[in-house]
Amino acid sequence: MNQTPQDFSELETRITQEYATLSRRLQQTARFLLDNPQEVAFATVARLAEQADVTPSTLIRFANSFDFSGFSEMQQLFRTRLVDELPNYTERIRAVRTATGETPDSTQLLWEFAEANREVLEQLPGRIDPRSLERALDIFERADAIHVMGARRSFIVASYMTYALHHIDKRVFLVNGLGGMYGEQVRAIGPGDALLVVSFSPYAQESRDVAAAARERGIPLVVITDSTLSPLARLADVVLVVHEAEVKSFRGLTASLCLTQTLAIALGVRQDKARDRPTTDGDAQQA
Repeated sequence: MNQTPQDFSELETRITQEYATLSRRLQQTARFLLDNPQEVAFATVARLAEQADVTPSTLIRFANSFDFSGFSEMQQLFRTRLVDELPNYTERIRAVRTATGETPDSTQLLWEFAEANREVLEQLPGRIDPRSLERALDIFERADAIHVMGARRSFIVASYMTYALHHIDKRVFLVNGLGGMYGEQVRAIGPGDALLVVSFSPYAQESRDVAAAARERGIPLVVITDSTLSPLARLADVVLVVHEAEVKSFRGLTASLCLTQTLAIALGVRQDKARDRPTTDGDAQQA
């Protein structure tokens, strides 16, 4: 039994390998999909069927033949590919307009982003393993200092975490690679410190290198990422997987910011509780 393709590259390989065994209509569908990946990423089934000169049911049947539960599940691979390959917002906006033939107004976009982010926030507590959350807090509480790293889009989350930890009086350093000094900043992490790396697909090479260097030194590593298959997940002591909202190829950071805020405040609560703990006779004598 074949496994459902996990990314566009796997899907493209399977279509190529199985093309000769497909019916004439499915071959026609395959050619259209691979020739027009940008349109496939965003257009409706009805619009794509019209462009491919097939019925909507043919598109669904095509997806099913490659082990997807429906067309939308397969379409997500096309969207992810577009996000990974189009480097800036201008190109993504142009791609959306080309694929859909529509220009959404600002209020419509606001509703779409708000609704998508509301859904991921509702799902966040159920998706985070409570044991992993507590293990991450254990690592942070024991650490003399926490070093936080996030490149590109993830930099926003890392910066906020650094800001929040400063406000609960936890020693924290932002690994920002200023002057290209990622290596030097990692070497400055002490043996009693911990590292938090935030990284989402396509997983910045800088983040991979920092995580690998920390792992090699035996530094406790917590990773916030978007998949258990992330290349950083296998390096981490604790992995916290976050699914972000995506609207027309633009991914949010709402859930990640909510998670980092939770980590910082929960750590602050632990620290405050530790300060209130009664002093034992032994402690008093040592003092």
